[in-house]
Amino acid sequence: MSADQLLAKLRSTLGEKAVVTDPDVLDANRNDEATFCAAGVPLVLVRPGTTAEVQEVVRAAGEYGVPIVTQGARSGLSGGANAIDGCILLSTARMNRVLEISVEDQVAVVQPGVVNADLSRAVLGQGLFYPPDPSSWEMSTVGGNIATNAGGLCCVKYGVTGDFVRGLEVVLASGEVVRTGRRSVKGVAGYDLTQLIVGSEGTLGIVTEATLALRPAPEAALTAAATFLSVEEGVAAAAAVMASGLRPSLLEFLDGPTARAIQNYRDMGLPENVGSLLMAQSDRGPRAAEDVAAIAEICTAHGAAEVAVASDAEESAMLLEARRLVHYALEPLGTTLIDDVAVPRSKLVALLTGITEIGTKYDVLICCPGHIGDGNMHPTVVFDRSDPAAEARALEAFGAVMELGLALGGTITGEHGIGKLKRQWLAQELGPVGLRLQRDVKAAFDPQSLLNPDKLFL
Repeated sequence: MSADQLLAKLRSTLGEKAVVTDPDVLDANRNDEATFCAAGVPLVLVRPGTTAEVQEVVRAAGEYGVPIVTQGARSGLSGGANAIDGCILLSTARMNRVLEISVEDQVAVVQPGVVNADLSRAVLGQGLFYPPDPSSWEMSTVGGNIATNAGGLCCVKYGVTGDFVRGLEVVLASGEVVRTGRRSVKGVAGYDLTQLIVGSEGTLGIVTEATLALRPAPEAALTAAATFLSVEEGVAAAAAVMASGLRPSLLEFLDGPTARAIQNYRDMGLPENVGSLLMAQSDRGPRAAEDVAAIAEICTAHGAAEVAVASDAEESAMLLEARRLVHYALEPLGTTLIDDVAVPRSKLVALLTGITEIGTKYDVLICCPGHIGDGNMHPTVVFDRSDPAAEARALEAFGAVMELGLALGGTITGEHGIGKLKRQWLAQELGPVGLRLQRDVKAAFDPQSLLNPDKLFL
């Protein structure tokens, strides 16, 4: 059957406006933010507005044997939303409604195209809180967050996306709809299909609705920031904060190269010889001042050169600004290749020391911000992409960082996913039996391998 027949079927089902074949539009939508992942040329971009329309797209794809790549905001960093040649790109952009916010049950029911920050603001208006907050939260969607089990700045206290997914509505490769999980707080009947879908990057089904757990709105927050002359002192202070019994709502780390890049980008008053920067926050309202004062004492005891403690929300925002500037501060330095390793906190010094050695070995700059409270770091290789030799060294350094993370008992991805970028290392992390089981799961859900087929596995 021809492509023209498939396109005609899609138009008859979705309408002309929801089926796009303009080459310029297809080219603009064929990849996410992972600059080093190949992207194919899609056949068509479709924008269904309902679960029933998603079903029709999936059934048509199955009938014609055409793969489907589901996309949210395309803010991912692993190539998980990249097109393959001849595929259907399925955008969830039109499925962007918050269907329900229940104060009594403390849940929200949403479609996958809802932007994370929009959901957070909507539930806050009801006195509730949706904690997952990836750095891209002003553009990334709930569906994409579910696909990669995204984390964020607050995950040190509250956990990642999967910790808040109660249930899902999913269109399977057969076109059938399955509802997984439940609305209730507890429920352990059968295999946990909800958590199987979370983090599956669109390879097992297409999420069309999510029931998300909420919490009461947090109290007012305060922030402390400390500079150190070495990486080791900053890591030791972070470990001491986590071991103290305090539960910061945010604990973020910048190594020296990252802090200096931020200072060069915008004057934040950071010293030239800064070795690391630690930022912590408490959201316990009247007790927050006591918490950040205790954190400041811990930092001072571990050699902090300077500690700043906010007295109000405005000062807190100013202290956190350095963390939010990382992406913009590194851009002028060259092309960035962002890693996503997570290791046990006890191995953080070894990780950061090893990253410095890798940068020296491959003659590349590696900056390392990260969510130090849960050991999830983002080593970022910076280089001149116009220099083929520099690009080759950067790719080798990127792989060496992942090898180091695995050697330290960690993982190659804490929140960005595998996509296309890290497929060659997944088998190493899972082992042959684990990899076989994952392939078996994929085959059970998607026998024709039409759902995002070139992702996760080589």
